[in-house]
Amino acid sequence: MKKLFRCLRNIFAIIGIIAIVLVIIGIYAKPYFNVGVEPNSLIMLNEYVDSLRSSGPYAQDTSAYEIRIIQDTARAREIRDYFQLDTLYAPEADTWTKALAIGRFVASNVPHANQFKWPASVNAIGLWEYIKTVEPAFNCRLHSILSFELFLAAGIEARYITCMPEDSLDNDCHVVNEVWLPELGKWAMIDTDMGGHYMSDKNDIPLSLSEIRENYISGRKMKIYPGFGPRSTQKDWYLGYMAKNTYWFSCWGELSYYQEDYNVKDVVRDHYIMLVPSGYKPFRVGGGNTITTNPAPFLSAPQHSFE
Repeated sequence: MKKLFRCLRNIFAIIGIIAIVLVIIGIYAKPYFNVGVEPNSLIMLNEYVDSLRSSGPYAQDTSAYEIRIIQDTARAREIRDYFQLDTLYAPEADTWTKALAIGRFVASNVPHANQFKWPASVNAIGLWEYIKTVEPAFNCRLHSILSFELFLAAGIEARYITCMPEDSLDNDCHVVNEVWLPELGKWAMIDTDMGGHYMSDKNDIPLSLSEIRENYISGRKMKIYPGFGPRSTQKDWYLGYMAKNTYWFSCWGELSYYQEDYNVKDVVRDHYIMLVPSGYKPFRVGGGNTITTNPAPFLSAPQHSFE
């Protein structure tokens, strides 16, 4: 009988040790494949849309601003060679086809995670080395910076934009890219995080962030393309998530390679452009930034310079 009790005690001790180990793993394991967005975003869709509809309209104001994109041909060539971008698409492909090819490349190689260690070099090549040697995934902002530099290196004018909620107590926002499509004379949103997404109208024309916002307000139907694929649905969590995060937008007034790599000093980082609805006071706003209700320069073709 004593042997039986000792045996049972040992078994329970082993089970206890295993349980403790599992708890520790659950606490400290890195959630590389955890989407990390609100699970109730679809449930809250109507409330988020109502919030957009009750917001003030965009309107002309006295703000004079432009968004300028700086191209560095030497850096572009270095990135193209490092990533072998020319193998992702045909030379004669149109802008959107090239952008989707790059989007798929990033989305399929870099999952979403709230990384534990911030990368030492926040630029396309540095971020790629980071996922190979430090952590294999990172958040939407780093996704967007990586994608932005790849778009730019491919000759696609792009900008990454922080998509903000109305509620100042909401600590969640989202960062995506917009690419300029000269064939259509418009911007198109492309999100390489969380598996990749873009949205289109009923005629399959890709939409900009401002168009997505207006479609929520007007009730016009939109298609969602998870993984940049042909599937579309009106019942996707992404529909609710973007309804929350299209209340207002923030973008650097000037964007270039190394935009948020603060190891590189000779980059202009002096102000953001913040497009907000009339009557709304944005939060997390520092000095020297442009707050505007005028969408015209935000929607127009990008200004650009070469170095």
